[in-house]
Amino acid sequence: MTPLPTALATAAMIGSVVVTATAGDILTASAMRQIGDLDAIRARSGILGAAGAVLKNGRFGIGVVCLALSFFSLLFAFSHRDLSLIGPAATSLTFVTNALAAKIFLKENVDHRRWAAAIFVCVGVALLAF
Repeated sequence: MTPLPTALATAAMIGSVVVTATAGDILTASAMRQIGDLDAIRARSGILGAAGAVLKNGRFGIGVVCLALSFFSLLFAFSHRDLSLIGPAATSLTFVTNALAAKIFLKENVDHRRWAAAIFVCVGVALLAF
């Protein structure tokens, strides 16, 4: 079996970081919206009640697992590729996918400035890649 071409392997590493980070961010944000105001929960049930409300939420747990996978994917990518490409590409593309996922899944209002910023991020990543 031949190894993947360098460009394809790099894209796969960046993609795994971006997908898992975005899934983790969206799931944890959705869970926190579902749980509600932690200050109100803490006022009623104390700090352990607030922690319990968070830890019992399955969506939060899956989000944390996704964020952990993202972290380890990032470590793997750093050990095999240049930081000067992986770091900015993964971070900036996660920004773009978070904006898109927030619009689709969380029904957030993503204004024109954020979309313009996302386009500039994509252009910057393209400049880094070539």
